[in-house]
Amino acid sequence: MKLRESLMSSVVSEKPNVKWDDVAGLGPAKEELQEAIIFPLRFPHMFQGKRKARRAILLYGPPGTGKSYLAKAVATEVEHTLFSISSGDVMSKWYGDSEGLVRQLFELAREKKPAIIFIDEIDALCSNRDGGPGGGNEDTARMKTEFLVQMDGVGKDNSGILVLAATNLPWSLDPALRRRFQKRIHIPLPDEDARKQLFKIHLGDLGKNVREKDVEELARRSDGLSGSDIANAIQDGLMVPVKKVHIATHFRKVQHNGFQWYTPCDKSDPFGMPMTWKKVPPNKLKEPALTTEDLLGVLKNVKSSVADHEIQKYHEWTEQFGLEGA
Repeated sequence: MKLRESLMSSVVSEKPNVKWDDVAGLGPAKEELQEAIIFPLRFPHMFQGKRKARRAILLYGPPGTGKSYLAKAVATEVEHTLFSISSGDVMSKWYGDSEGLVRQLFELAREKKPAIIFIDEIDALCSNRDGGPGGGNEDTARMKTEFLVQMDGVGKDNSGILVLAATNLPWSLDPALRRRFQKRIHIPLPDEDARKQLFKIHLGDLGKNVREKDVEELARRSDGLSGSDIANAIQDGLMVPVKKVHIATHFRKVQHNGFQWYTPCDKSDPFGMPMTWKKVPPNKLKEPALTTEDLLGVLKNVKSSVADHEIQKYHEWTEQFGLEGA
């Protein structure tokens, strides 16, 4: 009971509120997940006899490309019980507890099915058992063996359960675990169309002054950046108007929606008043609009978090074991 109670905290009770359209690009990956998860739930008569729903899907690729975000979209769209698992949820210092936690995890999923077990950074749990780097000791080897047995061992009815896993290091996974993932989907760096969509999603209403052709230029200049890199760059860009307010030495009064506001201006502005933000009434500040130049200036200083040789490793692993998801 103690093991079961510790696992109940991993059940996601609130929907993450991430729609499929919130995930930029990755069309083939979304199609695979929809066919594997949503179709069996909505059209169960299609998955009878020899046609079976997918039991395990692996998402792999560089950090920050949207693997966990896809899992959130899955959790939002379906009425499954979602177990969100990390290595800390099933690893224990006590002898025998780790394999017991893995066993109880799958027992809980069978009781609450249809269920999804999402495991982020699965390489931390199931690295290669051959005794090489990351192979672990006897305790972790037993836990990994129990995980393999529970996924499709003899006498285990896992119908209605999907194991969805994500990793940045697919080559470090145990070969026996790799075999158990029926689909291994590469989530690469976003292409130009996906980057364009990312800029629109993350800018939201604050980017209303950024024209369509400017978004295209931003997408072109952000080649090689991950989705996370772009999101961070946009956040830096959105802070530029805040910085302008902070360093402003002059403000002017403007009318907006029938109310009077203070906004930063150049000291040469004939209507400008010498003052700092400390003198502006708290509810009367109107920050300057975000401009394309603000975003271009930030983007110029952004470095990719993924190296070229790492991208090559993912392509080589995909050619041998995987499937392109974009």
